[in-house]
Amino acid sequence: MIDEFLAREIQTGNIKADQFTQEKKTIWLHGHCQQKSIIGIDPTRLLLSLPENFEVKTIPSGCCGMAGSFGYEKEHYDLSMKVGELVLLPTIRAAAENDWVVAPGTSCRHQIKDGTGKIALHPVEALLFSLRENSNVTI
Repeated sequence: MIDEFLAREIQTGNIKADQFTQEKKTIWLHGHCQQKSIIGIDPTRLLLSLPENFEVKTIPSGCCGMAGSFGYEKEHYDLSMKVGELVLLPTIRAAAENDWVVAPGTSCRHQIKDGTGKIALHPVEALLFSLRENSNVTI
């Protein structure tokens, strides 16, 4: 995964904290189910923690409820939203307005947008927007 590649680049010193903003930011991380089952979210936490003043909070959620295309199917929509409402969606709604929500999974980002109205970033987008020359980008 790209998260693993970037984590290795950080560990080898090819990507450094001084390339990123010094702004304080709280990041709410929701790991994708497949990612959590295969490699875990440690590489993602590492890369999101690279900017020195970023605090990464892992949302203690299971599946977002979308499960790929499952939540898009009319007969599964209500169940999909109930799963999202267990932990993920209420946690995001309670986050401060300037906090970032980050989710590697495409379907997870859609579920977050549909269930909360908030935009969830892919981890690579979060790093891009955190680079010193991009730190004035509004999300």
